[in-house]
Amino acid sequence: MTTNADSPILCQARFDLKTAAPGDCHLVDFINWINSTQRVQLASYAALHRWSVQNREAFWQACLTFTGISVDAPAEARVLKHGRQFWLDQWFPEHRLNYAANLLRFRDEQTALIFCDEHNNRQSLSYAALSGQVSQVQQWLLAQGVQAGDRVAGFAANRIETVVAMLASASIGAIWSSCSPDFGVGGILDRFTQIEPKILFAVPTHCYAGRINTHQAVLEKLMAGLPSLQAVVLLPDLYGAGAGDPDGHSAVLPWSEVLASAQPAEPDFAALPFSHPLFIMYSSGTTGIPKCIVHSAGGTLLQHRKEHHLHLNLQRDDVLFYFTTCGWMMWNWLVSGLASGATLVLYDGSPFHPQPSILFDLAAETGVSIFGTSAKYLSAAEKAGVKPRQSHKLPRLHTLLSTGSPLSAEGFDYVYRDVKPDISLQSISGGTDIISCFVLGSPILPIYRGEIQCAGLGMDVKVYNAAGKPVSQEKGELVCQQSFPSMPTGFWHDPDHKKYQAAYFERFDNIWTHGDYAEQTVHGGWIIYGRSDTVLNPGGVRIGTAEIYRQVEQLPQVLESVAVGQEWDNDVRIVLFVRLQPGITLDEQLIGDIRLSIRNGASPRHVPAVIRQVPDIPRTLNGKIAEIAVRETLHGRPVKNQDALANPDALAFFKGDGGI
Repeated sequence: MTTNADSPILCQARFDLKTAAPGDCHLVDFINWINSTQRVQLASYAALHRWSVQNREAFWQACLTFTGISVDAPAEARVLKHGRQFWLDQWFPEHRLNYAANLLRFRDEQTALIFCDEHNNRQSLSYAALSGQVSQVQQWLLAQGVQAGDRVAGFAANRIETVVAMLASASIGAIWSSCSPDFGVGGILDRFTQIEPKILFAVPTHCYAGRINTHQAVLEKLMAGLPSLQAVVLLPDLYGAGAGDPDGHSAVLPWSEVLASAQPAEPDFAALPFSHPLFIMYSSGTTGIPKCIVHSAGGTLLQHRKEHHLHLNLQRDDVLFYFTTCGWMMWNWLVSGLASGATLVLYDGSPFHPQPSILFDLAAETGVSIFGTSAKYLSAAEKAGVKPRQSHKLPRLHTLLSTGSPLSAEGFDYVYRDVKPDISLQSISGGTDIISCFVLGSPILPIYRGEIQCAGLGMDVKVYNAAGKPVSQEKGELVCQQSFPSMPTGFWHDPDHKKYQAAYFERFDNIWTHGDYAEQTVHGGWIIYGRSDTVLNPGGVRIGTAEIYRQVEQLPQVLESVAVGQEWDNDVRIVLFVRLQPGITLDEQLIGDIRLSIRNGASPRHVPAVIRQVPDIPRTLNGKIAEIAVRETLHGRPVKNQDALANPDALAFFKGDGGI
């Protein structure tokens, strides 16, 4: 992937800084407001970003005010209390707020949530009804003795009840943590035993790719393995699978009983410190027991409001959809869209069942205006022949979001050719670690082919070379040079911050190193080449795996691929494994085509020494290819935590040198 001044503009900015009418673009209004209140003259996004990192306290205070966050604070409250180290900085230390209160600021009859699944189940809830149900569940939680700081967990599908349970927990200051129902028992216990939840909200069944999965046995094991549980609430069974209570346990009750225990009312919202824990998220766990990442209510809310309001221009009349599960941070990010008063679409099921176009069918039916998905989905949709531009009427769709892995330049081409020619395509990148983005989109910037548009406001993002120096138009480590509100407050059971420091601050002193191999382009945009810990190094040349995938997966025969470095003859050689379309076998002709595609599209150094076909490729529970697990298996080393994989059986294909 090249980054030069000749990279074409695929779409002009949605809004012009000079001509946008008040109210049309929040970011334009924000710049004008900053110019007026701060007595500056910011005339571009680059100027605004520069000001936001050079004046970060003024920026984050302005962001909090402009996005309408409801907060209580003394007149002279500090924005930032500096710590001895980066991770000890405290943002808004005297401020108090409630995350759920800010998401439930609207109480009218506009639709807040729409739920759909692959079985064509449909449910919806207005903002008024959502507030009422949150109150009912809140009252029930309080009756169970749940207090601020207690943990409430979800073994949960992406459904309305899950959102209600999370908001009810947050309203009283309980800490929410969730796993999706495709997690194995071991993977769930690895996570939940560390945080000792008091209440578990669980689905008795869920459906994926036409298969109904019942969870009675799973729930029995969870209850046996989580002695901290006082009650388990079963969400409604949508599939009539007849799953009963786990072993008839008296602590298990249905969702309907929880709602029936109280009348809808105005929820009470606990006023909590800005840094009060809101969510516990988890690292992938592919190199050991997952780390429990604690995110604050204030940091999460402020960062999401910034990204939704300023970067995405999320409006009250938008319909926001993101294809996600409750085990991925994009679910938390999606739900925060309630603070904008938008309508959120929740989908549970396979993105390709019963037909490859189901997500775009859903978008057309519900009037989605902002469509969020993964780069992998877009690649698979293209190979499946999904062409919404020809097959669907999507008049309201104005923005498409992509994350999860790097979106190739060809992925940009697919969107503008086959989805919608005038759409705003925002490739975004951040992660569970910050529950938000380091680099993302802007409505006042053009979209260059293959590039993420900009660094996030208030995020002092750079690329460092091996010597720890900032570079541009050169590949290196993605870092953040200053603290920001949504960085974790710490890891659970890590009181001295040793694990926290090791995760982000070991590479460069007092600098957040995110673990992405990246480059800033001549346009001020960004390209992510993959994870730093999977960068290939043949002959001492660093190669991001995304550079190889981009070329290989252009071939119609290839569904997906994984490239790893194999220790070989006192060096490292690149080994590429490919999963092919049904009925296709890797022969010498196809091997030659793959090599030629990589050589012509990247460089001779990118060409693998070995190419092999495999029937499946292991991926994490969040759907990301598990490159490290493949690499370790290829070398005969144990994969420490296979419960973190969605399909651990796939590792068998890579044993014994993967057939090499």
